[in-house]
Amino acid sequence: MQLAAIAAGTETVDKTVEIVIIAMVAAFLGLRLYSVLGRRAEQGEQPRFEPKEPKTEAAQRAPVTETGGTGVPVRVLVPGVTPAIERGIREISAADKHFDMLAFLDGSKGAYRMVLEAFWKGDRAALAELCDSDVQESFGAALDIRAAAGETFDYKLVRIEDAVIVAAEYRAPLARITVRFAADIAAVTRNAEGTVIAGSLNDAIGTCDLWTFSRDVSSASPDWLVDETDEG
Repeated sequence: MQLAAIAAGTETVDKTVEIVIIAMVAAFLGLRLYSVLGRRAEQGEQPRFEPKEPKTEAAQRAPVTETGGTGVPVRVLVPGVTPAIERGIREISAADKHFDMLAFLDGSKGAYRMVLEAFWKGDRAALAELCDSDVQESFGAALDIRAAAGETFDYKLVRIEDAVIVAAEYRAPLARITVRFAADIAAVTRNAEGTVIAGSLNDAIGTCDLWTFSRDVSSASPDWLVDETDEG
């Protein structure tokens, strides 16, 4: 009988210890959930979750707007740009209500590709639609020299690594934005006999160009034109 009583007492102690351990584990998990999700809503208040900091490059480069008391954006903040660039973007945005910086950058990459391909193909009509008169003349002169020498180009834009705004200004009614393009280009130049005299399509070469785009914001046309090109 004594042994049975002792065994029963031991079993009771073991169950008590087990219950205490389970309670401690439950309490620990409860604290962990509290620290991760934040406090519960109290008296009808909705839970608030603090957003995490953006980690992707695209998120870090996305523009952020500050608003005034009316909720209307009054300033465009672009990480990494100078106050002069920021001021220029703000002035362009104020003059052109439809201007969107990220859309402009995407469009500038497309224009960069189209202008280069038009030049390599000798497509003067396409260049006339994409460039202002001065740049057209420069490209045209280069095409004339190439034709006189009997040379042909076989170029390929492999990729555009990056496109960054390095200058922006607004002098009514003209908006001008300069973009630095970092790209990889494979190029071959052939003489009149078709012999390769420079380059290779198997080896892409990194290049850096500064192109300035302009637009008359008073114009009904939404198109930007290349009005200056230079090496970066």
